[in-house]
Amino acid sequence: MARPRPTSAASRVFVAVSAAVVVLSLAMAGILLWEGQRAVRAEAERVTRAVAETIADSAGVVDALAQGDRAAASRVLQPEIEAIIADAGVDFVTVMDPSGIRITHPDPARIGERYLGTIPEGTVTLTEEFTGTLGPSVRTIVPVVSDGEVVGRVSVGVTIGSIAETLGPRVLVAVGIAVVLAAAGLAGAIFARRATRRVTGDLPAGAVRDAVSSYESMRTLGEALRAQTHEHGNRLHTAIALLELGRTSEAIEILSEDARQSQLLVDQVAARREGDPTVGALLLGKASQAAERGVEWRARIDADAPRSVLSPVDAVSVVGNLIDNALDAAASGAAPRWVDVRMTPTAEDELAVEVADSGDGIPAEITDRIFAHGFSTKPAGELGRGVGLALVRSIVEEAEGTISVTSDPTTFRVILPRSNG
Repeated sequence: MARPRPTSAASRVFVAVSAAVVVLSLAMAGILLWEGQRAVRAEAERVTRAVAETIADSAGVVDALAQGDRAAASRVLQPEIEAIIADAGVDFVTVMDPSGIRITHPDPARIGERYLGTIPEGTVTLTEEFTGTLGPSVRTIVPVVSDGEVVGRVSVGVTIGSIAETLGPRVLVAVGIAVVLAAAGLAGAIFARRATRRVTGDLPAGAVRDAVSSYESMRTLGEALRAQTHEHGNRLHTAIALLELGRTSEAIEILSEDARQSQLLVDQVAARREGDPTVGALLLGKASQAAERGVEWRARIDADAPRSVLSPVDAVSVVGNLIDNALDAAASGAAPRWVDVRMTPTAEDELAVEVADSGDGIPAEITDRIFAHGFSTKPAGELGRGVGLALVRSIVEEAEGTISVTSDPTTFRVILPRSNG
């Protein structure tokens, strides 16, 4: 049975960007609708309160209610209130006596019945949502006061249906904005897919990651070998000059010291029963790179340290990037400057790789961000910046390992499962 073809990196980019655009568009539409509904309701509350207060302060309303004759007040106020309803754009205005008996109502047949809604105590003004004879509405009830005495109340309301009608145009605007945003985002997703495809072709995401890992491995090995060649060259030129000056013992001492330092690490690598010679070669080169930068190099590889599940390329990428960061931190920090690398077995017979340095440490506020792709504390524009630690985490997690960082001194600790091969 044929295995399904892995999804290309370009297609994954398209799907990720498209999904983000859809979520963002829906979120934007939801926010606009919520804000529109809130604004329309706030406007309804403001209008009902303003109209109710205006009517309650009207001399004609105060005089009609102060007489205490409901029938006479109805004859005077009902026509006036009907005109106000039409002009103010509200759905109902109800004038009532202090006990809540209606004196006016949009349906004249309801006059004389008890008002449906909350009647606040004293001179309190209340805005609420209540279901009355016209259905659910937002209403404001205001007292009518004459000579310090409440002689009646005015309730002005806007039905929820009217509020929904007002919200309609805002819904169309929100949907329109969401559609435009989604269209622009999908166009961007198509562009991102094409741009990614120009770089990666139809390679699956895993192959792209492997390519980056290979590049990082070659880069860090290249830097290590260049530093080793440079250091050996300097020592050799110095020894030759001493020989020409007749200072043979000093020339032998320089060459012997170089050999002793290299041999010590070679012995550790050779003693490791399941060691990876590629990582051993990397450590030899990094020792020279540390010396070139004035950083004391400490490396310890336990003979019992198991071989991890990582391929040589990924192993070099992980260890090399951690050492590169440690060298950068130590070289830029205060003396004494040092980098300490340890490879030991864990209690669970896994491989522990620890890289510590004497640098200034990682600020607490960015500790959670150092493994993010593109994040770097180093100057912008330097090759590979913002890729190393993100790649290290990707490789370690794919191998079902763990990576952590602690302070005082800054120490990166990687735990990798043991290879069964």
